[in-house]
Amino acid sequence: MAIPQSFIQELLARADVVDIVGRYVQLKKGGANFMGLCPFHGEKSPSFSVSPSKQFYHCFGCGKNGNAISFLMEHGGMTFVEAVKDLAQQYGLQVPEDDVSPQERARAAQAREQQATLTSVLEKAGIAYIKHLRNAPRAIDYLKGRGLSGEIAKTFGLGYAPEGWRALASVFPDYNDPLLVESGLVITGEPGEENAQGEAKRYDRFRDRIMFPIRNVKGECIGFGGRVLGDEKPKYLNSPETPVFSKGRELYGLFEARTALREHGYALVTEGYMDVVALAQLGFANAVATLGTACTADHVQKLFRFTDSVVFSFDGDSAGRRAARKALDAALPFATDVRTVKFLFLPAEHDPDSYIREHGQEGFAAYVAKAVPLSKFMLDAAGEGCDLDTAEGRAHMASNARPLWSLLPDGTLKHQLLAEIADTVLIDSRELLQIWQPAAPHYKNSSNLRTQGKGQRPKAPEYADAVPHFEEFSGNFADLHDEGAYAASLPAPSAAGGSAGRSFSAKPGASRPPRRIAGRVLPAGREDRVLRLMLTDPQSWDKLSGEEHVLLSELPAPHGPLFVWLESQLHEHGPQPWAALREGLREHPQEKYAVDQIAQLHEGIECDWNEVRAILDQLLKLKRQQEMVDLLPRVLADPAARQRYEELAALLKNS
Repeated sequence: MAIPQSFIQELLARADVVDIVGRYVQLKKGGANFMGLCPFHGEKSPSFSVSPSKQFYHCFGCGKNGNAISFLMEHGGMTFVEAVKDLAQQYGLQVPEDDVSPQERARAAQAREQQATLTSVLEKAGIAYIKHLRNAPRAIDYLKGRGLSGEIAKTFGLGYAPEGWRALASVFPDYNDPLLVESGLVITGEPGEENAQGEAKRYDRFRDRIMFPIRNVKGECIGFGGRVLGDEKPKYLNSPETPVFSKGRELYGLFEARTALREHGYALVTEGYMDVVALAQLGFANAVATLGTACTADHVQKLFRFTDSVVFSFDGDSAGRRAARKALDAALPFATDVRTVKFLFLPAEHDPDSYIREHGQEGFAAYVAKAVPLSKFMLDAAGEGCDLDTAEGRAHMASNARPLWSLLPDGTLKHQLLAEIADTVLIDSRELLQIWQPAAPHYKNSSNLRTQGKGQRPKAPEYADAVPHFEEFSGNFADLHDEGAYAASLPAPSAAGGSAGRSFSAKPGASRPPRRIAGRVLPAGREDRVLRLMLTDPQSWDKLSGEEHVLLSELPAPHGPLFVWLESQLHEHGPQPWAALREGLREHPQEKYAVDQIAQLHEGIECDWNEVRAILDQLLKLKRQQEMVDLLPRVLADPAARQRYEELAALLKNS
């Protein structure tokens, strides 16, 4: 069963590896990551790290690492397909049942190409808006009047859409290009509004507005927000929903705020573009904004990929309270014991921009420190409009609290809030839970709720019997420092390019058939061994130094291009299992070579990291030796060459 890569990426985007691993491993916050005892080998002190921002786990003891899918495979003994199905079921997704047909692959490739094309169109428009701003005194005066500097405008890529109906016609040679409509930059008129030539009227969506480019977490422009310079309505205008832009999933300023989120330790969620830009200029670069829509679960989940603390900022009026209430509903399912959610209500006459300008950075920071915790706001929301001096009012509050409390994930916070709700409505928590039992069927013995399971976690499913066991390979590999011995293990070069064209080729004598050790065909060469490990365990790429990254990426084809491609996949999607990488390799020039390499690995036999480490050391040694040979003629006359030669000599001596 082939699962489309697009589905795997969507699944990994929705899943949270901290939540998945936390169901089986007791995790504690440790800096930016979570730490616990490794479930893959016995240990007494925690060396198992889970990164919420990078969405992968790594054990510094045994070296196991991966994402949510690989954890279910490793810990639960599942196949890749079983792990994907299990994870998809947890997040309400349907796994495609049929193998991907050529037509479906073509459609997926077309969708990827369309996405890249749309973002390039939007980037081009963004550059044009920036140029227009430089020649728009009225727009510049407006930004200066709001206290914004040229530096902050550059950081966020602010621009200006000039007056006129077809300003983009000077930017794009073909104003009738369908991509302009599909990207949301241009609007077509309704039927019956054709021009004299019988063509549908077309005009720019954004006119006479300050332009705020909206970027995804990779920094690609996916849409725009435009603000009028005066008091016209609508004040803000956003790009429409497109194949690359969804208001319910994107947050303005998140790309720019990534570093500041770690520095400040929390995300400040506001309601407007100008709030984000102004706060960033005045010391709060950790601010982001929803895009003219209520906060959604996707927004909250995305934020918790970068930080474990979120502060929602709202105006103190009734509209702000309503927006906060929706944010509460979105945040409750993610309010685990190790996360913090707070609600900041500014005075009715202020928004974050105006408040920080009037009270300064310290005054705003002090106000943020007074934000209302999620637990208190939830109780306030449940008790709103209820007369707690009467039995009817308390019953009403209990009824309001039930759906909110049910949204919380299992944990200490959920138990504590049950007790607080029970105390508020003057009923024993055990009795309250019995009343709510249909909403919480997993509490099978409510009479022991307050005492049962203290210090315990739900028992993990028993997968031990289902996990296949393979004895660790212990064969004697050829001595990597003996080129002759190493060459003896190589197969003859083939037309497919097996060992041809390598920069570090083996000595002659590699025409003998490949040796078999413990049922496995030895790799065709050193570069192949490294390639196989990186394709089956791509997280290993992060173990390499920058010099080693360059070394592998500069290898001749087929290896170098494959390592370059793999690094781009890691940057864009994070660690992926081979099945996902296989789909991503479709139509890559070196696709066949990579697939052939994996096909030579027998099931259950893993690549040896120690072996690969030794290969990399040897390749690096050879590269440095060659560089020293190249430098030798210039050593006496060129001080820089002499210094580099001495550095390389020292490195070789210590290796």
